[in-house]
Amino acid sequence: MKLYSTNLQAEEVNFETALITGLAPDKGLYMPKTLPHFSEEELVALKDEEYPEVAFQLLKKILEGEIDEESLKAITYDAYDYEVPLEEVDENTYIMRLDRGPTASFKDFAARMMARLMQFYLKKENKELTILTATSGDTGSAVAHAFYGLGKIKVIVLFPEYEVSDRQRKQMTTLNKNISALAIDGKFDDCQAMVKQAFADSELKHLNLSSANSINIGRLIPQTLYYFYSYLKLRNYPEEIIFSIPSGNFGNMMGCVLAKNMGVPIKKIIASVNENDEVPGFLNTGEYEKIVPSKNCISNAMNVGHPSNLARLIAIYGGEMDEQGNINKLPDMDRLNGDIYSTSVTDEETKAVVKEFFEGHNIFIEPHGAVGIKGLMDYRASTNDNTLAVTLETAHPAKFPEEVVSAIGIEPEPPQSLKEIEGREEHMEFLGTDYEEFKSYLKERLE
Repeated sequence: MKLYSTNLQAEEVNFETALITGLAPDKGLYMPKTLPHFSEEELVALKDEEYPEVAFQLLKKILEGEIDEESLKAITYDAYDYEVPLEEVDENTYIMRLDRGPTASFKDFAARMMARLMQFYLKKENKELTILTATSGDTGSAVAHAFYGLGKIKVIVLFPEYEVSDRQRKQMTTLNKNISALAIDGKFDDCQAMVKQAFADSELKHLNLSSANSINIGRLIPQTLYYFYSYLKLRNYPEEIIFSIPSGNFGNMMGCVLAKNMGVPIKKIIASVNENDEVPGFLNTGEYEKIVPSKNCISNAMNVGHPSNLARLIAIYGGEMDEQGNINKLPDMDRLNGDIYSTSVTDEETKAVVKEFFEGHNIFIEPHGAVGIKGLMDYRASTNDNTLAVTLETAHPAKFPEEVVSAIGIEPEPPQSLKEIEGREEHMEFLGTDYEEFKSYLKERLE
């Protein structure tokens, strides 16, 4: 696999280099130069397999030549030791529940695979690494748990102090060991900007910094796998399918775009956002305007005013966007709008969907999943397209008890993974949004 930078000013690299370095030296995001295509025969052969085997067979082809099959199979089966339920709402609508992993979030799918791949390469090269990751909610906890206790890797997680739920915060702050949590007096975009600046800072190069955000290609590739899996379980090739994806930093949606480009017959990708509506605006007008500061919505993990992965989306459709959000070359807007529908969902609409699905279907949904469902409802209302659709539930409802109780008056039962963190001692430090202060913190901690 050869990967290029979306800023087009860095040398092409292999997967191992892109995984370990995270961000390209020109501040762009790494993208595969070519993607393998899965034929009808290859897809049909996987139809009856369970998730770990589907993931292994797909990754074997995607990462061909990058890692030996025996190691890859062991890593994949270790990473995916939990269920991936597909819950039927009606004959044309399913919810893919990506909330059964150790941190009850879809981020487990990418973070666990990425952590094990990184450790594989670091052991082989006898190197050490420090992971910097910014989170608006679930990324931090998933990354922290995925890397917890792994040798040769330290993790520093930055999160907006006032915009994560109590349970999201405790999943990051109750681990300690090789995990450090930084509460930032600002927004997710501030956290992300400081992390990106640190990666590009030549004075910190000796610290061997890397990323576990969805800016890292190691996060993106595992997020293609469950689109294949759900398609295989629900459709017969070449029947089409629709996916509605709650979207913040757009890594999850980019996984779907890659799956489509690798052969999954996806009719439409619905990118459902909260009131941070910069992407629907761009698709409608061709003009991109960041939202600064980002709006604080109850689907807090999606409070992103400038999604990093938008640069990848624009690149795959023939355009160019730099790390500041400037579009230097427009993508093919007709093809982009043909493949993707994006809509913005208000907090009031989000709460209404949580209530509607509990009262009408006896299904617990949390705010992010509700945004995905409302996006599908909007799409169907505007198109009358009843193609079978899968909408993603990206976190367990018990991670957002206040919002669920506010909508339906009942608190969902938390899974064991969430029960275990209650009462544990928290460890975190507090910083503002000044980069130099963050830089000093890194030097004191890591030099």
